[in-house]
Amino acid sequence: MDGTAPDRFGTARFEACRHRLASLAYRLLGSATDAEDTVQDAFLHWQAADRRRIRVPEAWLTKAVTNLCLDRLRSAQARRERTVGAWLPEPLLDGDPMLGPADTFEQRESVSLAVLTLMERLTPVERAVYVLREAFSHGHAEIAEILGITESASQQHLHRARRRITDGRRGGEADPASARRVVEAFLAAATSGRTERLVALLTDDATAVSDGAGLTAKLLRYDTPQRISAIARAGFRSTPAKQRLAGGPSTVHYAVVNGAPALLFVPGGRVVGAVTFDLADDRIATVRGIAAPSRLVRLTEAWRRHEPDTPLIAEW
Repeated sequence: MDGTAPDRFGTARFEACRHRLASLAYRLLGSATDAEDTVQDAFLHWQAADRRRIRVPEAWLTKAVTNLCLDRLRSAQARRERTVGAWLPEPLLDGDPMLGPADTFEQRESVSLAVLTLMERLTPVERAVYVLREAFSHGHAEIAEILGITESASQQHLHRARRRITDGRRGGEADPASARRVVEAFLAAATSGRTERLVALLTDDATAVSDGAGLTAKLLRYDTPQRISAIARAGFRSTPAKQRLAGGPSTVHYAVVNGAPALLFVPGGRVVGAVTFDLADDRIATVRGIAAPSRLVRLTEAWRRHEPDTPLIAEW
């Protein structure tokens, strides 16, 4: 058989790797849409390759996807979008195969919205080394071959990446039951307008960030418990205008998104808003509001396949 022609064996081998490749691309890009496009580009490269010369398909595909992601990260459009600060990672519902391996703390952390955001501080190569090492346990010799650098350079990039991630990290893994109690208390305080209770639930250095539903040029940031409380009271107040914009009343559900507790606003089976929380010692350190429709497509698709719990608010 001509090695350049598509064949069922080659396609099956690629499909066996697809979830892993998508998880790698998502960690590198922070966007499920871009990750899917990158994996499809890799498939086209795979179909065009002389596969008789490929000794280890998984390694070849990992290298292809990693370098396609680096091309995207280095593109002028990506630099422009990310430089102006109008970017948050695309949230994924717990159980989404694109979240990938989650056996170790490092694997779970590498796909958290907190770390995906912090990775914006890294160079593309530092980001690739960090993900390949921390999330996929590649050795430095493998990483060096994938990226075309030396093992020593790989080690140096990892050291710098770890330091920058550690310096910016806030909070950590929270007990699931405790996390839910804190988030439910936040929702109750915000919807009832209890300012003192809201402030008490936030760390002294809490921050909040919102994408403004994709309508603002930059992210909206709030950096004191008092300001966050005021924004939460206003944001969580249901009004006829908000219901019209959402297409009707929403149900409000507790969910786990990228390993973190979250609230989802869902009118008619479509997620129109996700609010995620990073916790530190049973208090809220970071609040992220994501409502840009383009960032919620995959989350909505996963939600429609999901069996939700009883909503925290049946009509919002």
